[in-house]
Amino acid sequence: MKRFYERTAVERAGDGHRVLLDGRPMRTPAKAVLVVPTQALAEAIAGEWGDVPEKAEITVSHLPLTRLAATGLDRVTRQRDQVIEDTAKYAESDLLCYRASDPPSLVGRQSTLWQPLLDWAASHYDAPLVVAEGMSFVAQPAASVARLRAAVAAHSDLALSALYNLTHIAGSLVIALAVAERRLTAEQAFDAAQLDELYQIERWGADPIATERHAGIRRDLEAGARFLALLEHQRLKG
Repeated sequence: MKRFYERTAVERAGDGHRVLLDGRPMRTPAKAVLVVPTQALAEAIAGEWGDVPEKAEITVSHLPLTRLAATGLDRVTRQRDQVIEDTAKYAESDLLCYRASDPPSLVGRQSTLWQPLLDWAASHYDAPLVVAEGMSFVAQPAASVARLRAAVAAHSDLALSALYNLTHIAGSLVIALAVAERRLTAEQAFDAAQLDELYQIERWGADPIATERHAGIRRDLEAGARFLALLEHQRLKG
């Protein structure tokens, strides 16, 4: 659809803030009023809509924060346990745990970039994970998986929306949690998640398809990181 409104605004709504388009509350695809807990996030969402060029077709690429908020309100609130499980299951096969056996330059790069993140997860969550060479499945300690699941479940519904996206895009729950805790920037998360591909590009060069795909991954990681930051690390109480 084309831009159909002239102005955007934000107003207080109960304990949260909602976005207005020409004075009317914005709604999600499921017709819920889009209310978010922080003014900063509401203003950023309003800014997305305000930045859509006049008479332009509105696309998903214009509205990454809106999409994450709507998913949190429409899907996570109704399927919270399933979203937690779908996110937490990555702890059992985290990208960072599967290392190359050669060449030595790639082995070294993986160790340099990935091992500090696993060490951080072990220290921060008391959740050490096992590292293996190759792609053969390695079982992770049940206690570590349970603690990482608890870390996922501690996030609010809206935060879970972004955390799931980050985990799915990166192929790593540890990377996603590190972004949520501001241990990694979005660009650092990209470098970690795409390490193997970036290594191959250095050796053999890039192609237009890979370049376009990487641009999309960067945008999604940046959106997730920004969304969580604007939520101000919202956690569940108690």
